Amino acid sequence: MTESAPQNIQKILITNRGEIAVRVIRACRDLGISTVAVYSDADRTSLHVRYADEAINIGPPLARDSYLRMDKLFDAAKKTGADAIHPGYGFLSENADFAQAVADEGLIFIGPPPKAISTMGDKLAARETVKKAGVPLIPGTEPGLRDDDIVAAAKDIGFPLMVKAAAGGGGKGMRIVENEADLPNALAAARREAESAFGDGTVYVEKLVVGARHIEFQILADTHGNTIHLGERECSIQRRHQKLVEEAPSSFVDEDLRRQMGEMAVKAAQSVDYVNAGTIEALVDKDKNFYFLEMNTRLQVEHPVTELVTGIDLVKEQIRIARGRRMGPTGSLVEPNGWAIECRINAEDPYQNFMPSVGTISSIIFPTGPGVRLDSGIYSGYEVTPYYDNLLAKLICWGETRPEAMLRMRRALEEFKIMGIKHNIPFHQNLMSSFSFLAGNFDTSFVEERFSMTTYEDEPSETDLETAAIVATLVAHRKRQLASQVVVKGERDTSNWKWVGRWERMNR
Repeated sequence: MTESAPQNIQKILITNRGEIAVRVIRACRDLGISTVAVYSDADRTSLHVRYADEAINIGPPLARDSYLRMDKLFDAAKKTGADAIHPGYGFLSENADFAQAVADEGLIFIGPPPKAISTMGDKLAARETVKKAGVPLIPGTEPGLRDDDIVAAAKDIGFPLMVKAAAGGGGKGMRIVENEADLPNALAAARREAESAFGDGTVYVEKLVVGARHIEFQILADTHGNTIHLGERECSIQRRHQKLVEEAPSSFVDEDLRRQMGEMAVKAAQSVDYVNAGTIEALVDKDKNFYFLEMNTRLQVEHPVTELVTGIDLVKEQIRIARGRRMGPTGSLVEPNGWAIECRINAEDPYQNFMPSVGTISSIIFPTGPGVRLDSGIYSGYEVTPYYDNLLAKLICWGETRPEAMLRMRRALEEFKIMGIKHNIPFHQNLMSSFSFLAGNFDTSFVEERFSMTTYEDEPSETDLETAAIVATLVAHRKRQLASQVVVKGERDTSNWKWVGRWERMNR
């Protein structure tokens, strides 16, 4: 790796919107760096527009006419004199052509090199690259196979299988196949969806890891040859391959597994000469065998949980690395400090199969207090449109232990009030009362196969010691709270702790 000379960054153009744009603006303000926001007609009154030092309109609401128009973004950079670009996540953040175009324009791209983005953005190329570095892979097909060859190879790999698009992500172009007879149709459907979503219909198949946990490792790498990991994030609470809740650390990962997976993550990043912040994603089976899944060559939505357990501002580190300086952390994370949980607050109705919701937020009350962080771009009067991702906010809570983090999350969710649109706060409240979630007994299929918004799960077994220990801790916390409360007219509002009373009744 060639060591780069330090570069001066005085003004950053943020080619994104919503909460991530606000997040980057705040980091820049802490560093004394000026910011430029870009916005579509639909985002004219958004918070990132208000918070930035300058703002440039880049066109109509549709992303393809605004946030995905490189020519308009570069024109905005020239007009404002920006010398660097931060892509956030989504949109053009993992577009190698955009990263190269930024360099060609004489600007600094706050992200990895174009070649690393290109290699890791192609799942087949990524598999081949990390395989040479000794990174464990899920059994699957080689690149460039015809459908007939894939079907033949599938017989040796074994069912169930997962058909996956070579380009892109976010659950697009993915199909679970239980038997050989269903594979041809699944391949055709995945190809069509991948072609529509990414302009590339290339697909491949992998062995489906049943009961898998989705564990990812945060990577930082600078131009001085330093590559480290900052520990893992638990991302198994998903729906349709979209993450809903993330934790750091994972209750499933012990010290030995963290060391092994961390070494794997660093090797994978080094295999493409990675620079800046990135994430290595992996699947882990019930026996703690782990397999490389993919690399996200950008800042993750869930990065705040890592920040809270490490004390490291990842956006500041991104900018520091892009300036050509050595990154602040000096070694890989060995032991996280406390526990952090993030709930993605989306504009969707969990009682109606998570149907998206649009409209105007008529009233909003934000949660606050010890251990509570809220990253958002919404406010009272904010209009939720159908043009973009429905993420409204990220609610993150920290505690010295997992039970304390969950207690704070329960309290924060209760305080969080959004009126005027449907949202998924009730989903998160129910999840925080789930015995399986409390015990850390879940996998990537949990939400879709074993969780319900309207009914309780089965009673926990008497031998489920982990559940008992966690719930006992929560009960003890709650009893101490109740003991210190002032009782008015002999009544206490314990409606939000029905599950605690239920546990106590079961064990009388």
